[in-house]
Amino acid sequence: MATSTQPVPAERRSQRPRTSGPGVTFGRVLKSEWIKVTTVPSTVILIISTVVVMVGLAALFAWSQSISAEALSDPDFPAEFQAPAEGPGSPGFAALSVPSSGLIFGQLLIAALAVVLIASEWTTGMIRSTMVAVPKRTPALLAKTLVVAVVAFAVGLGSALISYLVAQPILRGEDIDFAITEDGVFQSILNTGTFLALVAIISMAIGILLRNTAGGVVTAVGIFFVLPLIVQLLSGLADWIPKAARFLPGDAGNQMVSITTLEDDLTQWEGGLVMGAWALGLLLVALLVAKKRDV
Repeated sequence: MATSTQPVPAERRSQRPRTSGPGVTFGRVLKSEWIKVTTVPSTVILIISTVVVMVGLAALFAWSQSISAEALSDPDFPAEFQAPAEGPGSPGFAALSVPSSGLIFGQLLIAALAVVLIASEWTTGMIRSTMVAVPKRTPALLAKTLVVAVVAFAVGLGSALISYLVAQPILRGEDIDFAITEDGVFQSILNTGTFLALVAIISMAIGILLRNTAGGVVTAVGIFFVLPLIVQLLSGLADWIPKAARFLPGDAGNQMVSITTLEDDLTQWEGGLVMGAWALGLLLVALLVAKKRDV
């Protein structure tokens, strides 16, 4: 029996049902970016290093407060060098900030990580592959930012909790240990993660804008560390300078994790709102610029 080998007409081929999957969705883009971040060895090493550094600094700070408390109980220690036994300035009061005491270096490492993750894609040209897979730039960049922010939040929260647990045996020797439910302690631990997440968003925005790893890292370090020092040096020139300095990202972030705040300083909520405004504003500008530039 002969079989027909004639080609199927084009009009009949066009009528065949087409199978289509979900295509490029934000969830898939998010999963892709998560795989990128968590499977690169250098990224994992930097994340672990951040946790180790933050916990180590917290342990050292707890040890220093323990030594101060021990000195208070020594009758031969000169009174002019002694800290108050209770209240602000006392070792017991200062010990409450132990969980967040590693932020000074934690924010530096997270800022560097965020800048490297995004700016290196432009440096190596990998961003072209990303944009081919996800033609709409905004979802791709938002997914990258969200993943890094979640990682930074987990690092900050986890480091603060571990720091609390590590510090308690050190502080207990001088009877200045404290419960996590004490006023402001858990909020400070939670805000440590929130602060690092906002640092990551700001740094990602800087990386998107500059598209250069070295320039992005230097700019992030300048904003969080150098700029506050410059403002502090200039604060004696005019009364408005220290008042304006409260709204810098670093200063506002420090207020976020504070146990108590002074009368003229931002409160924890105000500090969080200022940091959030910086993060949201820079991210929106970065996304708008990225849509108009060539890849």
